[in-house]
Amino acid sequence: MRLTKSTSHAIRILIDCARAGEQLIKVAELSERLEITPQNVFKIVNLLARARLIEAMRGRNGGVRLARPAAQIRIGDVVRATEVTRVAIEEDGAAVVRGRGHGVNRVLDDALDAFIDVLDRHTIADMVRSQTPPASPGRGKTRSAARSATLIGNRSRRALHDGG
Repeated sequence: MRLTKSTSHAIRILIDCARAGEQLIKVAELSERLEITPQNVFKIVNLLARARLIEAMRGRNGGVRLARPAAQIRIGDVVRATEVTRVAIEEDGAAVVRGRGHGVNRVLDDALDAFIDVLDRHTIADMVRSQTPPASPGRGKTRSAARSATLIGNRSRRALHDGG
């Protein structure tokens, strides 16, 4: 199964919220930090709020945060909130409703259920632990160290192109 960008963005938003703990995060901050358009962040936040995965507070001091601990938010929950998780293939000229079908629909439903079952074994907390936090300004390399690394990289590339 191929997941949409919306699901990827939703997981990234939830990871960012998990890192923030109880602190509210503004949609504009999410948009800038995750490099997702504000319109897409609003759309995804709405989906996640309807699925009760995040809380959204309106107003000047508003923002979003996880509705429950990251260890209780399964990746399968995120996929259910953002993807179409029903399969209906026409059989004999009529679309068969999920659960009542047979043949191809039953096979596809079983496969989709197995896929979601695997995702349900993993949580947002697992994703936070497995992902390295993004470098913040002021932390990590200093500007001069970063500049030096860039210069060294450029020299190495020149040496390769010039024959050593």
